[in-house]
Amino acid sequence: MSVESTGAERPSFDLKSAQLPVLSVVLRCTDMQALAQDLASRLADDPDFFDNDPVLIDLSQVREAGESIDFVALVDALRAHRTVPVAVRGGSPGQMEAAHALGLTAAPDATPIRRAEPEIHEILREVEVVHEVEIPAPQADALIVDRPLRSGQRVYAKGTDIVVLDIVSYGAEVIADGNVHVYAPLRGRAVAGASGNTSARIFSTCMEPQLLSIAGIYRTIETDLPADVSGKAAKVRLEGEKIIIEPV
Repeated sequence: MSVESTGAERPSFDLKSAQLPVLSVVLRCTDMQALAQDLASRLADDPDFFDNDPVLIDLSQVREAGESIDFVALVDALRAHRTVPVAVRGGSPGQMEAAHALGLTAAPDATPIRRAEPEIHEILREVEVVHEVEIPAPQADALIVDRPLRSGQRVYAKGTDIVVLDIVSYGAEVIADGNVHVYAPLRGRAVAGASGNTSARIFSTCMEPQLLSIAGIYRTIETDLPADVSGKAAKVRLEGEKIIIEPV
């Protein structure tokens, strides 16, 4: 005698939304040979810098280019350095169609998050004008990490700041849509303004980073930092398209 179950069977899978931090590669020209050479030169000292990191290709600065983009060569160049191109954005209709034909997904254009700049107070003392700039406190809902981050570990604070109270080792990565605060040695990668916030900052009480990035602009530390910031309290900001490191 068989008994038929009346209960609902458990499904073999669930569908849930997920967030994944990606590396944005902003093209400045359509010369793929020059791009391949620049990638090889920049990563020559650390060929294993990337570890199959997903990549978003940003075409906004070559949208009006008259020359076509060799997407096959572009994807091959990125994959050669252990990155995985997954999406494209900001291109012309023709560029987006060519990228889609190669299997790249169209991503929405980034909308920069605007936040108030730190208030600047001018204090008059006799004939001297002193400008005082406060380091912004972390947001109330900031993600707090109170453990050391080892090589290969990655932490992402979506829509807020991240505060790390222990060492960020070489090969570890801290990512935030807002500011990055590391109250310990920063020796790995720090990415602030991951969603496009150009006002984001990076702070550390011991600045010894492997890589610094704000709003998609990044700087690898291939030589020793200046003595006034190396291993000392410092802040990082974006000035135009240049990463600036300053003592605190």
